[in-house]
Amino acid sequence: MSFNTSSRQLPNTDGAPPRDEPAPEPLADGDAAPAKDAAASGEGEAAADPEISTSHATTPAAPTDGTPSLPAEAAPAGTPPETAPTEPKPPSGTGADTTPADAEDPAGAPAEASAEAAPAESRSETEEPVEVGADAEDVPAGAEGRAEKGTGAPDAAVEGRDEGGDGGGEEPPSGATPVRGRWRGWRGRHPAAARTLASVTTVLAAALVLFALLMPSQSDRFRPAEFLRLPVEAIFGAALLIVLPRRPRTAVAALSGLGLGVLTVLNVLDVGFHEYLGRGFNVVLDWSLLGDAQAYLQDTFGKGGALGIAVLAVALVIAVLALMTASVVRLGNLVARNSGTATRTTLVLAVAWVVCASLGVQFTGVPIAAEHTALVVQDRAKRVRNTLRDEAEFGRIAKKDTFANTPPSQLLTDLRGKDMMITFIESYGRSAIEDPVIAPGVDATLTSENEKLTRAGFAARSGWLTSATYGGSSWLGHSTFLSGLWVSNQQRYRTVTAGDHLTLPGAFKKTGDWDTVGIMPGVQKAWPEQKFYGIDKLYDSRDLGYQGPKFSWSTMPDQYALAAFERLEHGRKHDKPLMSTIILTSSHQPWAPIPRTVPQDQIGDGSVYDAIEKAGKRPGDIITSSQKSKEEYGKSIQYSVTSLIDHLVRYGDKDTVLIFLGDHQPMARVSGDHASRDVPVSIVAKDPKVLDRIADWGWTDGLRPEHNAPVWKMSAFRDRFLTAYGSTPHP
Repeated sequence: MSFNTSSRQLPNTDGAPPRDEPAPEPLADGDAAPAKDAAASGEGEAAADPEISTSHATTPAAPTDGTPSLPAEAAPAGTPPETAPTEPKPPSGTGADTTPADAEDPAGAPAEASAEAAPAESRSETEEPVEVGADAEDVPAGAEGRAEKGTGAPDAAVEGRDEGGDGGGEEPPSGATPVRGRWRGWRGRHPAAARTLASVTTVLAAALVLFALLMPSQSDRFRPAEFLRLPVEAIFGAALLIVLPRRPRTAVAALSGLGLGVLTVLNVLDVGFHEYLGRGFNVVLDWSLLGDAQAYLQDTFGKGGALGIAVLAVALVIAVLALMTASVVRLGNLVARNSGTATRTTLVLAVAWVVCASLGVQFTGVPIAAEHTALVVQDRAKRVRNTLRDEAEFGRIAKKDTFANTPPSQLLTDLRGKDMMITFIESYGRSAIEDPVIAPGVDATLTSENEKLTRAGFAARSGWLTSATYGGSSWLGHSTFLSGLWVSNQQRYRTVTAGDHLTLPGAFKKTGDWDTVGIMPGVQKAWPEQKFYGIDKLYDSRDLGYQGPKFSWSTMPDQYALAAFERLEHGRKHDKPLMSTIILTSSHQPWAPIPRTVPQDQIGDGSVYDAIEKAGKRPGDIITSSQKSKEEYGKSIQYSVTSLIDHLVRYGDKDTVLIFLGDHQPMARVSGDHASRDVPVSIVAKDPKVLDRIADWGWTDGLRPEHNAPVWKMSAFRDRFLTAYGSTPHP
C-alpha cells in the first residue's frame, strides 16, 4: 500500500487532550528520558514502515481553539482555499513527481515544472489525500506516483523548496547529475527559450525520421515530391508507440531508431554504388570492396586525405545511428504525452493513406501513399536470398565447360603461329563513342588510328559486348571475357578463380604451341589468379622497371607499359609465339592527371613523365564536375587507344593478332544515369584470313562499331571465338 498523507493530518482518535488544555507541569530531570524515548519510538515506528512517511513541512498547524483536527475530506464547506491543507511540492529531482516519470510538457520540461506554474489553490482542490489503510488500487490519479517517489523526500529539501522557490537554485537536487541540474536551472530561468529549443528539436527529429523513411536509393530520384508523401511505416509506428507502456515503448523506439539508422546508412551506400557501379550495395558480398575504395582514395588524395575521409565516414555513420535513435525515442515520448491528440492524428493519417493508396493519388507523378521503407527492406532480404542461392547455382554452372575435354590438337587450329594480344582498356565503354560530350574527340581518334592501321596493312572489325560489371570492379569484366562465365559479383569471382574452368589464355597454353604472358601494371601485390588464367609469366607493377610518378590510381602510363612489354618479352627471340594478356590503366578514374605521348626513344625508365604528371590536373579539379569528368575521361581514352595502335603499328607484323576491348562503362557521372553496360570490342590483324573467320559475326569494319552492330553478352565471346578459330567442343 502507498500513502502520500502525513499522520498529523489524521483525526485525533486516541483521546489525546486538545492543544488548548493547560500544559502539564515540567517533569523532573529524571523524568525527561521517557518522553524522549517515546518520541524516538514514534519516529522509529514511522521509519520502520517504508510505505508511511511524514513531512513536517506539509503538516498544517493544529487549531488552538480546542477544535479537533479534521481530515482533508471533513473540511467544512466554505472553508477558504488558503486554510485548506495543501501538499507543497518537493524540489525538483527529489523523486516526488506528481506525474509519471516520462511525462514532459511540450517544451521538453517535466510535468512537475508545469505543475509549479499552477496556483497552489488549484492543486489543493484537485488533489485528494489518501486515507491511511487505502489499497494501491484506491489511490487517486497521480497520487501513486507521488507516494512512491515523494515519500522519501527529506524535510530539508522541502523546506529549501519553500524558501528558495526553485528547489535549491543552481545546486542540482539530490540524485541528479550536475549537467542535468544545470540544464534544469537554465530551463527554469529561460522557459521561453527552452520551449523554443524543444520545439525546434522535435521538428528536426520528425524531419530526420521522415527523410530516412522516404530516402531514395539513387541520386537521380532525389526530388521534392519524394519527400511530400505519407509513409505507412510512420503511421504504424506511431500507433504502436501510443499503446505501449513506458518501458516497452522506449525499448521499441530505440530499436526502431537504430534499425532506421542502419537502413539509412545502407541507402547511402546504395546511392554511392549506383553512382559508381550502376547497382545497389550487396550486404553479403560488397563489404570487401570498401577496402578497394580506401586504396582508390589513397591513390587519388594521398594517405592523409584518404585517412581524413575514412574518419569522417565513420563519424557520420555513428552520428546517423545516434541521432536516428534519439529522434525516434523523442517522438515516441511526444505521442505518449499527448496520446489523445496523437491517436486522432494517427487515425486521420491512416484514413488518408488508405484513400490515397486506393485511388492512386499522385503528386507530380509520385504516389502520395508511400511504403518505401517496407519495400526497401523486402528488396534487401530478396537480394540476400538470391545471393545465397546464386552461389550454389553458379558453382554447378562453373563445373560445366563446352571445351573442357577438347584435345590440345583440336584447339585454336586456325591461329597456329600467330602472336596473340588480348588487351583491356580500362573503362572503355559505349559512352566514349556515343556520348555527345565525349564522342567527338574519341571518334576522331578512332578514325585517325584506323587510317594509321590501314596504311600499315592492318584491318579491323568491331562490335559490342555487354559487360558483367559497370563503373568499376574491372576484374569481373576480365574474368567474364576470358572464362566464358557471367562473373557479376565477388562471390562468383572467388568461385570461378578457385576452379579449373578453361580460359582463353589457358586454351592457348593447353595447346603447347604458345607461351603465355601477362602484363598487369594495375596489380600491386601477389596475384594467385595467375594460375587460374593459365599465364606462365606475369609482370606486375613491380616487375616492369618503372621509375616515374603514378598518375593518380594508374601506376604507370600505358605507353610505358607497352614499351616494357616489348623490351621484356615481345622483342626477345622465342621458340613459340606469344599469347599476351595486357591490361592498360591510364583511363582509370579519376582521369587526372593524364599522361601524354612522348617520343619512343625518350621513354627510358619513365622519369620523363615527372614533368607531365606535375603539370597535369588534380583529381579535386574535376571529380565534382560531371562536365569536366567527361572531358578528361574522353582524353584518357584517346591516349590509351593511341598508345595501343602506335605500339601495334610499330612492333606488329603479319602474324600479329590483336583483340582489344573495354572492361566496363565509366561511372554514372560520366556515362549518364541508367546507361547501358556495353563496351566496344575489336579484332585487328594483317592476315585477311583471320578476319574472314568472323565474317558471319556482322561486326563493323574499322575500330568504331556502328550503333546497331551486334551486341553479345561478354560471357559469350569465349565460345564464339574458340569455335570460329577451329576448336572442337568436347564437354
